[in-house]
Amino acid sequence: MAEIAQSSACLSFFGDDLDPVEFTRLLGGKPTYPIKKRDLHTYPPNQPPRIARTGSWRLNSEYEAGDQLDRQIADILKRLTSDLAIWADLVSRFKVRMFCGVWLDEEDLGQGLTLTPQTLLSLGERGIKLDLDIYHRLPEP
Repeated sequence: MAEIAQSSACLSFFGDDLDPVEFTRLLGGKPTYPIKKRDLHTYPPNQPPRIARTGSWRLNSEYEAGDQLDRQIADILKRLTSDLAIWADLVSRFKVRMFCGVWLDEEDLGQGLTLTPQTLLSLGERGIKLDLDIYHRLPEP
């Protein structure tokens, strides 16, 4: 199987009543990007400031070459509480997902990726939906 060109992962919570300070305390990890509803923010970066339509709490991995997705997801989850009661409460009150990006090279058509049973179990136990976006780099003209 050919290698993945690049991957990234981001755990995201969304909700109108989301309080980033409460999330940080409950989850036990510092977010990459926290925002309360109606606060001024600049996400995505380098955009003009605007008012947040909803609250969010995001924890991103770095973009990495190759198929690092399983490790990236596992690393994000390891940084946070393992208390499944906390996860169940948050998932019942807010929208949550593990958003993952995978970039394919234009030269390889038979690519794939693997997530370990441990990582899939960790997502499932916490009630986290896995979202995969797969991108294909087009050849340069």
